[in-house]
Amino acid sequence: MANVVVVGAQWGDEGKGKIVDWLSERADIIVRFQGGHNAGHTLVIDGEVFKLSLLPSGIVRGGKLSVIGNGVVLDPWHLEKEIAGLRGQGVTITPETLMIAENTPLILPIHGELDRAREAQNSVAKIGTTGRGIGPAYEDKVGRRSVRVADLADDATLELRVDRALVHHDALRRGLGLDPVDRAELLAALRAIAPTVLEYAAPVWKVLNEKRRAGKRILFEGAQGALLDIDFGTYPFVTSSNVIAGQAATGSGIGPGSIDFVLGIVKAYTTRVGEGPFPAELEDADGQRLGERGHEFGTVTGRKRRCGWFDAVLVKQTCATSGVDGIAFTKLDVLDGFETLKICVGYDLDGERLDYLPTAADRQARCVPIYEEMPGWSQSTEGARSWADLPAEAIKYVRRVEELIECPVALLSTSPEREDTILVTDPFAD
Repeated sequence: MANVVVVGAQWGDEGKGKIVDWLSERADIIVRFQGGHNAGHTLVIDGEVFKLSLLPSGIVRGGKLSVIGNGVVLDPWHLEKEIAGLRGQGVTITPETLMIAENTPLILPIHGELDRAREAQNSVAKIGTTGRGIGPAYEDKVGRRSVRVADLADDATLELRVDRALVHHDALRRGLGLDPVDRAELLAALRAIAPTVLEYAAPVWKVLNEKRRAGKRILFEGAQGALLDIDFGTYPFVTSSNVIAGQAATGSGIGPGSIDFVLGIVKAYTTRVGEGPFPAELEDADGQRLGERGHEFGTVTGRKRRCGWFDAVLVKQTCATSGVDGIAFTKLDVLDGFETLKICVGYDLDGERLDYLPTAADRQARCVPIYEEMPGWSQSTEGARSWADLPAEAIKYVRRVEELIECPVALLSTSPEREDTILVTDPFAD
């Protein structure tokens, strides 16, 4: 059976939550494989809004197994809060519907404190972090001083892991003018939250491989977007994990040969939250209009998103680095009513035309977008569920995007509602 990876192909906020939820009807298992609770997903199901930032989007659909893989960094207190909130909305969450990899690193309160203190004191260039401790937690992972889910089950091991982490963190905190960590308080908090987390702990790598051999369909859900990838994003204004599709294997313990289709989620225009380069950004009435029509505010932070025209250069690049087989094109309805639309088809860098975003930050900052114009449409595309429902100009726009990014549209989304989706190619088709 086909297994599908879903990744954002821009700077995040592309509408992955709805697409993953929509696809989860065809899947048996939904897996989060990177990021933390800095990644917001909003789902609208039968008029009810669900806001997720840690749990896989499939959790709201009954009868599915949702998995948090080892590539995620897990804030156990946020997990408890998110589970309680969803239960309050009638969602059933049990060890039969949610599983957490035993080797998943934890985000501790000290990580968030460090994250916020660094951002507050960074006078050179702020990264635009959410301040939730994601970066410091990943630093501890590669520094081999994480407290992991499995460590909560043994008190002696837990104390050793905490002591190793505090040797590092107390030295950092002194340099930032913070008080030393209260070891007893931290251990007490971890012991108190341990039963909540351990209830869902499992050898995820083993379970997923067994499920795959049994013919179950697995949907891998990425967070953020490929342009925030720690290696291939607009560094240093990136997240602290690998976001591209290859991470699905590493972040869950399943081999790369088990991935059959990579679906890139692409918004019909471009947005970005926080700092960093954005060649096609609009700071005019058109940019304001896109933001207002698209309700462009971060699910997690509430921060206003920067808006711009569709950047085909960047999406072609991310489709290549993630090996995207098809895209899900979202928020087409936001473009309704624009007399003229623009697509970025290249960059002018000091008189030289580029067909990719250069790696060096100073060169990125000097890139000037080269636009191609297309006629817009006046009719509404909101709620369209077939090509026949779309204006001719909207179809031409979609087809031109396909040509420029060299990747076909597999799904087209025309509103936040689950069923307002045009299926062109089923990613789960065998």
